[in-house]
Amino acid sequence: MKRETQNILLILLGGALVKIAVNGDYLRYVKPAQQPWVIAGGAVMVLLGAVAIVRDLLARRAVPGDHDGHSHSARPAWLLLVPVLAVFLVAPPALGADSVIRTEARVPASAAAANAAAFPALPAGDVVPLSVNEFVSRAGWDAAGTLNGRTVSLTGFVVHTEGSTLLARLVISCCAADAFPVTVRLRGGEADHLASDAWIQVTGQVVPGTATKASNYTPDFTPASLTTVPTPKDPYEY
Repeated sequence: MKRETQNILLILLGGALVKIAVNGDYLRYVKPAQQPWVIAGGAVMVLLGAVAIVRDLLARRAVPGDHDGHSHSARPAWLLLVPVLAVFLVAPPALGADSVIRTEARVPASAAAANAAAFPALPAGDVVPLSVNEFVSRAGWDAAGTLNGRTVSLTGFVVHTEGSTLLARLVISCCAADAFPVTVRLRGGEADHLASDAWIQVTGQVVPGTATKASNYTPDFTPASLTTVPTPKDPYEY
């Protein structure tokens, strides 16, 4: 690959990183705490590419008769710009239903660590908002049954698999590469007509004793209400 192509790729890739860090699209790939590193990494790449281009231009002016001796076509190298431009112009969507179907749901590691400890009581209120991560943890590991009889609110996306409709979220530790799903099986059929990846908010109650190893720690949930909601800016849980 010619130096010119390398430098342009470096600038475009760095610019793409800065762009997604500023407009929030970086949340499709990494957790919020990584934003400063994404910005810094992109800025360094842009700076290095710009410095290399200026250095090459100055070197060519100093030796005006000198030309790149590579005679092969530069077309294959320029084709490498296509995926970089795709990221720069159109950021891919966050992981969704396909990832949930391909990856076995499991209880979060934090819940396993808390297995021997008591979960704190849920706060007072008619409806308690919970992350799907915490809901699944309590349903699978809380011997005190703090969820039993309590109405909670969950937000996630729809997954249709093996005759069931699930509400799911993907949990990441650092980035989308280590994402794993936590899922809740929706009873009643209210979400069966919704498309996969549609985001919903449901209120209702857990069916006690359904989050077991046999069910891949997927508790059953009886909805009292269900509404569709916009895709959140940050689609993952942590």
